[in-house]
Amino acid sequence: MATWRFCTTSGGVEAVSSCNAVARFIDFSRGRNGGVGSAGGGSGNKAKQLMLMRKWQVRPLRRSFSVRNVSSEPQQKVKDPVAEQEESLGTTSPFPPDASSIASSIKYHAEFTPVFSPEKFDLPKTFFATAQSIRDALIINWNATYDYYERLNVKQAYYLSMEFLQGRALLNAIGNLGLTGAYAEALSKLGHNLENIACQEPDAALGNGGLGRLASCFLDSLATLNYPAWGYGLRYRYGLFKQHITKEGQEEVAEDWLEMSNPWEIVRNDVTYPVKFYGKVVTSSDGKKDWIGGEDIKAVAYDVPIPGYKTKTTINLRLWSTKVPSEEFDLSAFNAGEHTQAAEALYNAEKICYVLYPGDESVEGKILRLKQQYTLCSASLQDIIARFERRSGAKVKWEEFPEKVALQMNDTHPTLCIPELMRTLMDVKGLSWKEAWNITQRTVAYTNHTVLPEALEKWSLELMQKLLPRHVEIIEMIDEELIQTIVSEYGTADSDLLEKKLKQMRILENVELPAAFSDLLVKPKESSVAVPSDELEKSKEEDKKEDDDDDDDGGEEEVEEEEEEEEEEEEEEELKVEPGDGENEPVKEGTQAKKKIPEPVPEPPKMVRMANLCVVGGHAVNGVAAIHSEIVKDEVFNDFFKLWPEKFQNKTNGVTPRRWIRFCNPFLSKIITNWTGTEDWVLNTEKLAELRKFADNEDLQTQWRAAKKSNKLKVVSFLKEKTGYLVSPDAMFDIQVKRIHEYKRQLLNILGIVYRYKMMKEMSASERKEKFVPRVCIFGGKAFATYVQAKRIVKFITDVGATVNHDADIGDLLKVVFVPDYNVSVAELLIPASELSQHISTAGMEASGTSNMKFAMNGCILIGTLDGANVEIREEVGEDNFFLFGAEAHEIAGLRKERAEGKFVPDPRFEEVKEFVRSGVFGPYNYDELIGSLEGNEGFGCADYFLVGKDFPSYIECQEKVDEAYRDQQRWTRMSILNTAGSSMFSSDRTIHEYAQEIWNIKPVELP
Repeated sequence: MATWRFCTTSGGVEAVSSCNAVARFIDFSRGRNGGVGSAGGGSGNKAKQLMLMRKWQVRPLRRSFSVRNVSSEPQQKVKDPVAEQEESLGTTSPFPPDASSIASSIKYHAEFTPVFSPEKFDLPKTFFATAQSIRDALIINWNATYDYYERLNVKQAYYLSMEFLQGRALLNAIGNLGLTGAYAEALSKLGHNLENIACQEPDAALGNGGLGRLASCFLDSLATLNYPAWGYGLRYRYGLFKQHITKEGQEEVAEDWLEMSNPWEIVRNDVTYPVKFYGKVVTSSDGKKDWIGGEDIKAVAYDVPIPGYKTKTTINLRLWSTKVPSEEFDLSAFNAGEHTQAAEALYNAEKICYVLYPGDESVEGKILRLKQQYTLCSASLQDIIARFERRSGAKVKWEEFPEKVALQMNDTHPTLCIPELMRTLMDVKGLSWKEAWNITQRTVAYTNHTVLPEALEKWSLELMQKLLPRHVEIIEMIDEELIQTIVSEYGTADSDLLEKKLKQMRILENVELPAAFSDLLVKPKESSVAVPSDELEKSKEEDKKEDDDDDDDGGEEEVEEEEEEEEEEEEEEELKVEPGDGENEPVKEGTQAKKKIPEPVPEPPKMVRMANLCVVGGHAVNGVAAIHSEIVKDEVFNDFFKLWPEKFQNKTNGVTPRRWIRFCNPFLSKIITNWTGTEDWVLNTEKLAELRKFADNEDLQTQWRAAKKSNKLKVVSFLKEKTGYLVSPDAMFDIQVKRIHEYKRQLLNILGIVYRYKMMKEMSASERKEKFVPRVCIFGGKAFATYVQAKRIVKFITDVGATVNHDADIGDLLKVVFVPDYNVSVAELLIPASELSQHISTAGMEASGTSNMKFAMNGCILIGTLDGANVEIREEVGEDNFFLFGAEAHEIAGLRKERAEGKFVPDPRFEEVKEFVRSGVFGPYNYDELIGSLEGNEGFGCADYFLVGKDFPSYIECQEKVDEAYRDQQRWTRMSILNTAGSSMFSSDRTIHEYAQEIWNIKPVELP
C-alpha cells in the first residue's frame, strides 16, 4: 500500500515520498456561499482545498505522521494535515497554486512515474503525467475524506450499479478543484495545449448509456454535496464494444481503454474477497447451513477518486476485478503441453470482468451474466460489512447495521444483494431469520428503470440453483414469507382472487406452492384440450417484446429483447393432416391414416422474478420520472403498491450541471454567469431561472447565438474528421443520440428525413429553398451486437446519408450523418452545439431519459412525445418551447388493439415513404425485413408494435412547425434561452438531496 509521510515546518505542511522528492500542500481558497469556516479558525476563515505539488529540493522534517490510501482494512487514526498545521502555527498561509509549480509536478511524473519511454514528451505521455499530478491532489482529499468518515462513523450510502459511464476524468477533476486556468498555463509552458492533452484520454468503458451515466452524475453530486457515499461496480476490461461504421453497417470490436493503463485508478491488492459459485449446502448438527465446495475466485478492488466541486470531499468508486491465486495455475498440465487446461481456472475467473453485458443466448452466456451480478453483490457486501464491523469496534451490534448502511440497487442487476446479505447475517454471523430479514429490509432500496412488466429481469431457477444453491434456499424462504403475507391480506374465501394475487406477486414463477400452502387452492381438473399451436406461438411472441432501461449517452443495457430476434425464426413442426381425414374415412391400401394428435403443452419454465424480490426485500421502490412512477404504481407493481403503498416513491432523474454545462459548454457558462451576476448557478441551478427576465433582450440573444455558433463550428471540424462529411454551420443542427432501439424510434426520425428528401426531389431549387430550412441531421448510438433490427436501422441511416450527402441538387439543404462510437466525450461536443433534439420514444415506454435534460440545459429545443421526463421538461420550460406530437401513454394499448383488429388506416404519406425506400434509391440493400416490421396487423416482428406509422403524420406536421420557428431566429433564440432557464429542477443535486433525505437518511458531512 502506498504511504505518504507528512511533516509540518515553518513553511507549512509537506509530504515526502519514498524517492525523497518533497511534495508540498498548496492551500487555496474556495468561494462557496461566501466561504465556509475551516477547522480551528473563525467563521470568517475560508475552508482550504489541498493541492499536492512536488518540489525538487528536500526540506527537513520536524513532525511526521502517516496517511494511508483508502482501504477497507483497519487504519491508523490520523489528524487532518490542515488542522495540524493550524494547531502548530496558529494561523494558515493561503498559497494559491501557480503554473510553474504545476509544470514542475507534471515534469516530475513524466520522469519518475512513467509509463512511456523517456525519449520524448509527446501527447500521450504528457496526458499521463498531467493526470498523475492532479491525482496527487485528489489522493490527499480522498484519504482525508475516508479518514474523517471513519472517525465520525457516519451512516454511509452505497450505490451498486452494473454501469458507471464516467467519460473523461481530467477536465472534470481540474474543473472541480478550480485549477483549469492554472493547468492550461502550466501545459502551455511545457509546449502543450490543455484541450489537446485532454483528448488523449479514452472514455472509461464501464457503461453503455443512461443507467451508467446516471450513476456517474449521482457520484458527482454526492461528492459535491458532501454526502458520505461510495459507488460499487465492475472493472470491465473490454467494455461493451467499440463501434465501427462500415458499408455493411455497424461492426463491433473490443474496447481498448485499458491498453495503456488507467492513471486514475489505484489497485488495492490488500483488499480482496473470496467469491464462490456452485458447490453444495450442508447442514451441521446444530442446524447451521454451510455452503461448501464449488468454484472459488477472488475479487480485487480498484479505486477511482470522485472529487466534488469546490469542496475537499472526494468519495470513492470501487470497481472489482476477478482472478484466482497463482496456485490455481496447473503447472504440471502446462509442462505436459496442456496449456489451455493449465490456465482454465484463471480464464474462468478473469472472463467475469471482460465484457459488459456479454451475449446471453447460450447457457454459458447466462451463467456469465449471473456470475457478474453475484460478484458485484458478494464482494461489495463483504467490503461494506467489514467496514461496519471495523467502525463498530469491539462489540458489533447488528441491529444498528441499517443505521450505518444504506444500500441502493440501481435497477435489478444487484438484486442478489438481498439473499447474499441474508446468507451472511445468518450463516456467517449467526443471526436468526427474523433478525436478518428485519436488517435486510431496512437496509436495501431499489430503483426501477423499466416500465414494461415483460422486460423485468428473470433468471432460470434451475440455473440459479446450480450456480448459487444457498441463495435459492433463501429466496424460497422469502417467497414463502411473501405467500403468508398475501394469504393474510386477502384470506382464503375467494380462491380465484388469491390464486391471481399469488400468480402475479410471487418471486418464484411457475413453481408449486410450498407444502404448508399446498391445500390453499382448489385445483381444477386438467383439461384434455391442448392449447392451439398458433395461440401458443402468439403467447411466446408477446413474451419476447421487452423494453429496456433509460436512454442516454451511448445508450444503456440491452436486456434480452433484442437478442431474441433470431429465436423467433425457430418454427414448431406441425402435424400434417390429409384432406378428408375422418373417423369413418376408409383407409386406402398401402397408406397409413394420419390422426390429429393434440399438441403437448410445454411446461412453463421455472423462473426467479428479480424485480419482485427487490420490492419484497427492500424498504423503498422508486421510479425515475413522474409519469414512470405512476405507471410503476398503477401497472407494473400495482399489487405490491396496494399491499405496501408507503414503499413507493418518485425520484425524477437529474444530471450534473458541472460536466453538462460548466465544463462542456464554457461559452454558454460565461454568458449565464454574466447575466445572472454570479457563478452560484453551478451549485444552485435555481438561479438559472433568472435568465427568464432577459429572454427578449437583444444583447443576450446576440451573445447566445454567438455561443451556439462557436460550438457548432467545433462540431463541423469533428464531423469532418470522424465521418468525412463537411456540413454547414449555418444549418440547423438536429440531433438524436441514444442507444439504438425500436422503442426509441430512430426509425421514425430517419423515415421523416426520407420524406423530407423525397419532397425536396420533387421540387425546383427555388421551391426547396423557400419550403425547407437547411438541416444537419446527426445520429449516434450503439445497437446491441445481437439486436438484428437495431443494426438494420443503423445500416439504413448510413445508407440514407450516403445518398443524400452526395446529391448535388440538395447540397447543404439536408445532410445526414451517423457519428460512430458515440460516448460521453462525443456527447460533450454535440450537446452544446445542438439546436433541435429528438426524444420521440413511443409514449409510456421510456422510464425517464436524461439526455433530454442535458439538451434542454444547453439551450436546445426538444421535439418529443409525452414520455418519461419529457412530461416534466415541457412543464418547466413552457409548452410553447417544446415541440409535442404523437399518441399519449394511455392511448397506446387501445391503438395496438385497433391495429390487431385490422382497423388501422395508414397515412398515404407514410405509404409513399415506404415505397420510396423499397425503390432502391438508397442502394441495393434489401430493407424488406425493416419495412415489413411496420406492416401487418399481428405477430412478433411486424404490426408496427412501436406505432411508427400511427405517429408519422403528427411527426412530420410537427417538423413543419419546427422549420417555421427556426426561420424566426429571434423567436428561436428566446425559446432556447427559456429551455436553459427552465432546466433548473433537472440537476442531479436535487435528485440526490431527495434520495438522501427520503430513502437513505444520510446527512452531509463537510470536512474541516
